[in-house]
Amino acid sequence: MSRDDIHHEDGPYGEAGERLVGAEADGEDSAVEAALRPKELGEFIGQPKVREQLDLVLKAARQRGGTADHVLLSGAPGLGKTTLSMIIAAEMGAPIRITSGPAIQHAGDLASILSSLQEGEVLFLDEIHRMSRPAEEMLYMAMEDFRVDVIVGKGPGATAIPLELPPFTLVGATTRAGLLPPPLRDRFGFTAHMEFYEPGELEAVVHRSARLLDVETDAEGAAEIAGRSRGTPRIANRLLRRVRDYAQVRGDGAISREVASRALDVYEVDARGLDRLDRGVLDALLRLFSGGPVGLSTLAVAVGEERETVEEVAEPFLVREGLLARTPRGRVATPAAWAHLGLAPPRSTAPGAPGAAGQAGLFGD
Repeated sequence: MSRDDIHHEDGPYGEAGERLVGAEADGEDSAVEAALRPKELGEFIGQPKVREQLDLVLKAARQRGGTADHVLLSGAPGLGKTTLSMIIAAEMGAPIRITSGPAIQHAGDLASILSSLQEGEVLFLDEIHRMSRPAEEMLYMAMEDFRVDVIVGKGPGATAIPLELPPFTLVGATTRAGLLPPPLRDRFGFTAHMEFYEPGELEAVVHRSARLLDVETDAEGAAEIAGRSRGTPRIANRLLRRVRDYAQVRGDGAISREVASRALDVYEVDARGLDRLDRGVLDALLRLFSGGPVGLSTLAVAVGEERETVEEVAEPFLVREGLLARTPRGRVATPAAWAHLGLAPPRSTAPGAPGAAGQAGLFGD
């Protein structure tokens, strides 16, 4: 296979630029998720430890008649952080205000939001790690003392006017908890990390969503969709919608294992949840570089993608699935990668063999 054989002019997403197995929400996801989201903690599927701990926090706050402690939710996109924030507000009988870190670039932006909060209101701050530093420092005082200092004027004549805030609950969400400074993390009374879902949990998500979408789905059909959903409910719901389309156009509208398998094959999502980009990375690594080691930049050129796309979009799932390993010498395919693509590793260049390590000088960055 040549490099041209695995290069796609439109990239892995097609002309629309969307990735079916991407965990980030797109416009269609936001519209559909509103209808599929559970409204109560008891309806929320998965994350049993987080649900139990959060249930105690919220019940205790209601019994005291006060606001709940500030909550920090961390984890990969698509696992339900936004849904949990809305459930927190519903369980507390409070309104919710939704914003994001990138939208707060100045302390004044945050002060405007905080000063308009009602008592007990829940403020959901998505991507909290991307908030500006001045706003972040203002948030410290708001979270701890329910007060902010508004600066009036400039230079030596500037005056700080204290502004009292009503008690509120901040729910912060982040995909990169390590980027949060310790002073901010320490001000959250409850911190939870969202884990990837088990196949059985995703099957339950598919069944629930299918009922709400009025789609007939049997147990095997739900299992097929769940198995290709990369441990992420958002992806499971997106795949369900695409399989529903296939079942409607090319079948009788019902989803079975055969229908789900055929539909997802059309959309190039294989049995393990890999899409065209993922398989392109593995294919280049195995066929062009005999399994590696190979430098990231070299691998990206071979696939016809930007280095950042390979590193941030494809690699995390491949590493989590045990198909690719990052080593000091470069990226290396595991035996599972060879098996998944149905290829036999050359004896002299199999992962871990002396010949493979010797290639690092040829293909390193």
